Amino acid sequence: MSLLAGAEPYRHSGGSVGVLLCHGFTGTPQSLRPWAEHAAQAGLSVELPLLPGHGTTWRDMAATTSDDWVAAAESALLELAAACGPEGTVFVMGLSLGGCLALRLAQLHPETVAGLVVVNPSLAMENRFLRLAPLLKHVLPAVRGVASDIKREGAHEVGYDRIPVAAAATLPKLWRTTRRALPSVTAPILAYRSPQDHVVGPASLRILTREAVNARITVRSCDDSYHVATLDNDATAIFDGSLAFVREHSRSGEGLDA
Repeated sequence: MSLLAGAEPYRHSGGSVGVLLCHGFTGTPQSLRPWAEHAAQAGLSVELPLLPGHGTTWRDMAATTSDDWVAAAESALLELAAACGPEGTVFVMGLSLGGCLALRLAQLHPETVAGLVVVNPSLAMENRFLRLAPLLKHVLPAVRGVASDIKREGAHEVGYDRIPVAAAATLPKLWRTTRRALPSVTAPILAYRSPQDHVVGPASLRILTREAVNARITVRSCDDSYHVATLDNDATAIFDGSLAFVREHSRSGEGLDA
C-alpha cells in the first residue's frame, strides 16, 4: 500500500542529543515535520517514525492497536538512544496521542528519557463515541475523522478523513495504563495546550498536572492555535521553546548549535 504524500518518516543523524517525535492518532509525520527539521537544523539527532496503520488508509489502521503504536515508538526510542551513544541525551516529544506515547515511554524507560515536550496530549476519554467504540466496532467500521483542526488559513494536516472504530476502541486501555503510571514519571515536562482545541478537551492536561506529581511540569498556552498546534500559528513558539528546553536539560547543551 502506497503512503499518503507527506506521510514518510523522517530521520536525521546529528549530535549526541536526540529527539524522538511521535505524531497523533490517524495523523502522520507530516504534522511534525517542520518541528523535526527545526531540531535537525539545531544539530540534534532526530527520529520521526510513522506509526503502524497510519499514512495509508484507515482500513489498514483498523487492524492495529495501541499496543502496536507503543511498541513502534519504543523501538524508535531505543534505536535513537543507541545512535546517540552511552553519553548521549534523549528527549521525547509528541502531539495528541503522540504526547501520550511520550509519557508512556518515559514510564517504560526512565533511564533513557531526559525530558518530554507534549502538545495537546491525549490522556482521557472526552468523546462520548469512545465509550461505545468497543460495541460499535462490530457494526460501524469507521466514523468521521478529526484531522486538520488548524486555525491558520491554508494549513492542512495529512491524515485520515475517517476514524477506524476498532483502532479507536483500543485507546482507553493506553490512557488507563499511562494515567496509572504518571507518578513514576520523573523527567521534566514542557506541555503546550491550545484553549481552543476541538479534538482533545481540557481534562487531559488537568490529569497530567494533577497526577504526574514527581515531574517538574511547565505549561504554556497556544492561544492562537487549535489542536494541531505544530502546524498552526504558535508553531514557531513551540519549536523554539522545545529547543530551549532541550538545551536546559541536556548535559551542558552538548551537540547543540547555538
